[in-house]
Amino acid sequence: MTAVRPHTHAQAVDAAVDLFTRQGYEKTTVEEIADAAQVSRATFFRRYRSKEDVVFADHELLLEEVVVMLAATRPEARSSEEAGSDAGHGWDPDTGPYLEVCRAARMVFDHHVGQRETSLARYALLQQVPALRDRELVTTHRYERAFTQYLRDTLPPDRSNTTASIAFAASVVAVHNAILRRWLRNPSLDPRPDLEEAFSDLRRAVVVSKGGEAPEPDTRPRRRVVVTVLDGDTPPDEVARAVRDALG
Repeated sequence: MTAVRPHTHAQAVDAAVDLFTRQGYEKTTVEEIADAAQVSRATFFRRYRSKEDVVFADHELLLEEVVVMLAATRPEARSSEEAGSDAGHGWDPDTGPYLEVCRAARMVFDHHVGQRETSLARYALLQQVPALRDRELVTTHRYERAFTQYLRDTLPPDRSNTTASIAFAASVVAVHNAILRRWLRNPSLDPRPDLEEAFSDLRRAVVVSKGGEAPEPDTRPRRRVVVTVLDGDTPPDEVARAVRDALG
């Protein structure tokens, strides 16, 4: 992959997000985005197809990187790489694939955090434009599908059933998105410790569900998320009581 393509996509994403923010999504034309990104109208449609697609163009490249990275850890690729060296660098076929999926999701997360201004501006646009929220769902599903396929192809036969792979991939994506949104709402936070802790919890749950021995429990103080559903005019005392009841 040449450096030109990532640069061109990044330029198009930044141009589109900037124009949508300043002018509004509906009022911005494809021609204006193409001019700002310094590409022709024909080139724009060949690469992006629509205004929605260009906002997530960076994820097209990132998804390719995720697929390539995961493919390099599949048994056949690993065997070829280790053929002329010391085999078995701590790779556990029962747990390694789950670690690799988390590593891939971490790379996506780091991409968002590393492009702070673009990520924050895109998040603001998503709150305003339903078409972009729909396009975000498509992008999210593609990552989830890539993770699921990797697990089905890589885990040992007795562990690679479709349901388990789908469940873990969906959980990783859900955790990633929840913690990413927390950061987008408060970008002064450092979200990575929470992300790592959540991924560790998911992997620990997989080990236990498969009858393995769970790792030593994490004894550090941990925050709990409590959800209660109350009417908007509920008195404060009743709100406090409901939270206490939920905490047990």
